[in-house]
Amino acid sequence: MNFSEVFKHSNQLCRVSPDGKYLATCVSYRLVVRDVSTLQILQLYTCLDQISQMEWSSDSLFILCAMYKRGLVQVWSLEQPDWHCKIDEGSAGLVCSYWSPDGRHILNTTEFHLRVTVWSLCTKSVSYIKYPKACQKGVDFSRDGRYMALAERRDCKDYISLFVCEDWQLLRHFETETQDLGGVEWSPNGCVLAVWDSCLEYKVLLYSLDGRLLSTYSAYEWSLGVKSIAWSPSSQFLAIGSYDEKVRILNHVTWKKITEFDHPATISNSKAVVYKEVEKRPVLANDDLSIHQQLTMGSTLFSTQSKYEICPLPVQVPVVKPDSDRANPKIGVSTMAFSPDNRYLSTKNDNMPNSVWVWDMQKLRLLAVLEQVGPVRCFQWDPRRPRLALCTGNAKVYLWSPAGCVSVQVPVEGHFQVMSLSWHCSGDSLILLGKDQLCLCYLETEVGK
Repeated sequence: MNFSEVFKHSNQLCRVSPDGKYLATCVSYRLVVRDVSTLQILQLYTCLDQISQMEWSSDSLFILCAMYKRGLVQVWSLEQPDWHCKIDEGSAGLVCSYWSPDGRHILNTTEFHLRVTVWSLCTKSVSYIKYPKACQKGVDFSRDGRYMALAERRDCKDYISLFVCEDWQLLRHFETETQDLGGVEWSPNGCVLAVWDSCLEYKVLLYSLDGRLLSTYSAYEWSLGVKSIAWSPSSQFLAIGSYDEKVRILNHVTWKKITEFDHPATISNSKAVVYKEVEKRPVLANDDLSIHQQLTMGSTLFSTQSKYEICPLPVQVPVVKPDSDRANPKIGVSTMAFSPDNRYLSTKNDNMPNSVWVWDMQKLRLLAVLEQVGPVRCFQWDPRRPRLALCTGNAKVYLWSPAGCVSVQVPVEGHFQVMSLSWHCSGDSLILLGKDQLCLCYLETEVGK
């Protein structure tokens, strides 16, 4: 592994372009675009205020910068640096801004979710969509970019509107059988739309493109319900994580449950491997180093090293008891991700914050558990290989693959803590984000790949 030098960023705003050629970062009101391979600055743009949100267009030609406090959006062109666009929502305000899949329309959600405004960069036309619902995930585009599903709330009822993104014509509009719709998400093949209720009721509804209700799934009643959902890349499985600390897997043929994955406090499954992170602080004689060397090298030289050990079963998983008197209790499966080859599913149970669970989707069983020293902040699959990267808010990055686990110290001077990470689309490098710094981690690729 190799690491780049450190660069500044703010608000965790760092995005690789969809074509993988450019790295855009925001530093307060400035937008910096670098070449991914050389990290040389290609363009430097100055916005009118501190940037709240930044996003690439799908063709990597434009960058959107939203300034929510001022209700402004500025768009910059990579090919024509002198060209720019400014969108002012005025007194309506701005809480969300994002690209349409064609990269030529911008959708802005106004304050209090009064409407969604569709701005065209080509014709300069403006369209309005009323009654968008304020929920966990109220808008989703199909993977092929042809359709948009929008959750709406009117007359105390939930509705879904399906739009054709090419001309923003309404394709279907139908009421959903939800008490308080929580979110919508298309299957990767764009054939099925999953809709789920708020956490107060366990209900998942599956709709076809023409608005027909294909199936309804409810695992239990009178308790906190769905916390997260995830489609497998092949659209064959729908994983539903819930507050009862279980993941239920539905199949795409009958939409019935084929299995459920528990997150027990005691792991006794003889086929599962439990990797436990063990810390070890290096012992050095301070007399051998000058004070200057100790100060300049201290951050990396004296940092705590760690490695993974395989624990003999059974193993007790550390559990944090949630505060039952507070809203949104830290319990249940909040994060799930399928590997790109559909082979593995990784999950995190919130009242076991230090552990990541990896499940084998071919054999439908627990494969591995990674028990970290600190709470897991983020994990993400390599887009090309069955390899999982995770971070825990320290100066290390962790990798799991079917071959085993590794803990890698980030050799950066100063106080660099990895708060989140993301893969480059090639799978050859990782972007590691600290609180206000970032660096790139380059992974060695096998010859011939």
